[in-house]
Amino acid sequence: MSADSKPLISKPALWAITLASLASAAGLAAMPFLAGPPGDGSDLPDTIRFIGRFHPVLLHLPIGVFAMILIQETGSMLFRGGRPAQNPTVFPMFFGAASAILAVVAGFLLYQGGGYEGNELAERHLWGGLGFAVAAIITFIVKTWTVASSGSPAFFRFLLFGSVGVMGFASHDGASMTHGSDYLTKYAPDSIRKILGLEPKPEAVPAKPLEQQLIYADIVAPILESRCVQCHKEGNSKGRFRMDTYEFLVKGGKEGPGIEPGSAEDSNIFYRIELPMDDEEHMPPEGKPQLAAHEIEIIRWWLDQDGTADKTVGDLEMTEPVKLALAELSSSAKVALDDSQEAAGHTAAKGPDSALAATVAEISKTFPGALSFESQQSSNLTFTAVSMRGVFDDEAFQKLVPVLPNIVTMDLTATKITDRSVATLASAENLRMIRLAETEISDASIDSLVKLGTLESVNLYGTKISDAAALKLAELPNLKRLYLWQTSVTPETITGLKAKLPNCEIITGL
Repeated sequence: MSADSKPLISKPALWAITLASLASAAGLAAMPFLAGPPGDGSDLPDTIRFIGRFHPVLLHLPIGVFAMILIQETGSMLFRGGRPAQNPTVFPMFFGAASAILAVVAGFLLYQGGGYEGNELAERHLWGGLGFAVAAIITFIVKTWTVASSGSPAFFRFLLFGSVGVMGFASHDGASMTHGSDYLTKYAPDSIRKILGLEPKPEAVPAKPLEQQLIYADIVAPILESRCVQCHKEGNSKGRFRMDTYEFLVKGGKEGPGIEPGSAEDSNIFYRIELPMDDEEHMPPEGKPQLAAHEIEIIRWWLDQDGTADKTVGDLEMTEPVKLALAELSSSAKVALDDSQEAAGHTAAKGPDSALAATVAEISKTFPGALSFESQQSSNLTFTAVSMRGVFDDEAFQKLVPVLPNIVTMDLTATKITDRSVATLASAENLRMIRLAETEISDASIDSLVKLGTLESVNLYGTKISDAAALKLAELPNLKRLYLWQTSVTPETITGLKAKLPNCEIITGL
């Protein structure tokens, strides 16, 4: 720079940028020590938890910016002999460092309120992210001084490559938490696995006949692996609860044992699965892949019948819903249904006829993904309005009238339906499960429900039904599960219901 040329950045501005940047780096490094270890988030304001949820969105900003800068600097080294750009600017580095700070602060808030206590992988990801943000700030400071003095970019580039390396390390841990540590290598060919020092892929083993399959290892464990284990395994055990082995499943976490062999009702994992979707304790959490109805049925059956790790399918008694669930889980599971179970009140799987299939296809144009067959071999239907909460009303419900006789499970949680829709259920002669949680139904709906003798599960969470209406539910002969959590039904009425329904599990949240 010539003696009379104007500097790109003035000295006062240069020192102001440096001091502010160092203060930001010091603040980031001090956060974990000032805040202490994470908790369950119950003591944090909703605003803090709300901001934390933006971490998965914000983290892509610094990754993209640093990738762009890295490509630019690599291009200068290869094609410009290492010389910097003719009109250097610090803005890309400023934006990269600033976005890194935002992503790390949001990630830290998510860590504090997300149930990551004792999660080694989450803790390592936190420190990796903090290390990257601090490295990004220092790299920005060096870039600023380099531009101001028209100096050599060598040291800046050294720090840039180092920052990207730390970013890659933190990103890998974040991806492992979300997708599993073997996400990238799961389907890698053996030649690549050998280079990476991994074991060769196991050879495919012919499937055993259904009756010989171990219920836990061959059926339940794969369900848990696909829905639960990524957040409950070694290095990433939310709530200090691992679900990657049977022993850890029984041991449980900070809330006690995960399962109670012989009782789905007393098993913590099943209690959480059955909670309404918008309950914060529902598992898997909202936004994660949810268990399908047939998967829930299988887990309930396993826990109620036995809940151990050494029994085969053939060892335990199977009801018709379980047989249908197993058939849905695997197309190779061809299970015959006997007449005695059909006489118990369930419709045998006959497969949908063309007229029914056409009707379902037509309704599905209005409600995509909401209405589906219980299995390929069944004409029974399931319906869920989970994606239409707040907009699904009585008028929309009327479109289901043609298929109500075939619906066996229906989730209307938090919809705008009223007693008018529930009264229409008189034709739902095969309905086994209905969720009416957080709707505006009144006692009149209970008068309609008690006429459906096939009902086995009724969820009235957060509704305004009275004691008198609740007592009428004792008229349902097959009722096995009743949710009365956060209703005005009194403990005395609950006691009376339990006496009249000794085989029914009544969930009150107490």
